Amino acid sequence: MDVSATDRILYENRRERLKALLAAEGLPALLVSYPANRFYLSGFELFDSQCNESVGWLVVTQSGPDALFTDARFTDAALRLWPQEDLCIYGAGRHAALAEFLKGRGVSALGFDPKAVSVYDHEALREHFGLTPAGGLVERLRLVKEPGEIELLRAACGLNHRIMRALPDVLVPGLTEAEAAWQIERLFREAGAESLSFPSIVGVDRNAALPHAIPGDTRISRDCLVLVDAGCRLNGYCSDQTRTFWVGREPSERFRETKRLVIAAQKAALEAIKPGVRMAEAYAAARRVFEDAGVANQFTHSLGHGIGLETHEGPSLSPRAEGEFRPGMVLTVEPGLYDAAWGGVRWEYMVVVTDEGCKAL
Repeated sequence: MDVSATDRILYENRRERLKALLAAEGLPALLVSYPANRFYLSGFELFDSQCNESVGWLVVTQSGPDALFTDARFTDAALRLWPQEDLCIYGAGRHAALAEFLKGRGVSALGFDPKAVSVYDHEALREHFGLTPAGGLVERLRLVKEPGEIELLRAACGLNHRIMRALPDVLVPGLTEAEAAWQIERLFREAGAESLSFPSIVGVDRNAALPHAIPGDTRISRDCLVLVDAGCRLNGYCSDQTRTFWVGREPSERFRETKRLVIAAQKAALEAIKPGVRMAEAYAAARRVFEDAGVANQFTHSLGHGIGLETHEGPSLSPRAEGEFRPGMVLTVEPGLYDAAWGGVRWEYMVVVTDEGCKAL
């Protein structure tokens, strides 16, 4: 698909912001090899073909033209969004081709992300360039979403709400977890989602005590709890929501009380999320609710995470989280309580940090 003039300007502006970071860090150029970062800066290919096969690299320079590198399979796709003079199509000798292209432009040193460059690629690149570890620079830009990104996330989240509202009619006695997960995926795709943002989690009763339960053959019964964590990708951006349902007649007293505590913890965390507040304070606010009820040992994961082009991205709302909330951050807030002998309850919202606090999407 051809990239609009508006999108071209968007990607150029993002690279200009990165160039300012490169100048501040004293880096002449940065090799961008992580797929989501490559897409964020160029619009080129959000995903690699597979985990051990890159579809291309981007090199952003501090002051000169930027360059995109890919193989012949993606020539036409690259030319729809990138000027031909700044495009290098490589074959088997990728590292040598990159070196020849960049050295012709006076680039002899590169920053790189240690989390996104393999040992193999590092060894090959250092034969040609001076290399400096420089992780997290693009992620620093992605922490705060642009207004357009927030609207795309709002749309993805809105579709997620629609599917969650339909689930009481889907989660019926006799259906297995795996069958329910398939029905959830079908609903998302029929409603216009490009894909799931992650494999749906469906846990019945004790299986709901597994925060990332894999749907299996356990069947929904009358009078049971079902935890569903599901999300979609819409226009490139992700959604992520969790609800815990009761199937059958009146919920058990334990289910009602556990759900009440989880929602109370979520409310406390939401009230703590404000610009300038330390991120770890949101986790602490939720945990205090559980501590007061004597169940804090059943809260076994972080409070939430950033979300955008990826389901899990910065920041992390863990007890050791560093930094402060800033307007424009989009986060999940998802406390939960889990007991292996009984089950679990989790409740999740996506929120955007505003000038005054936060607002659910």
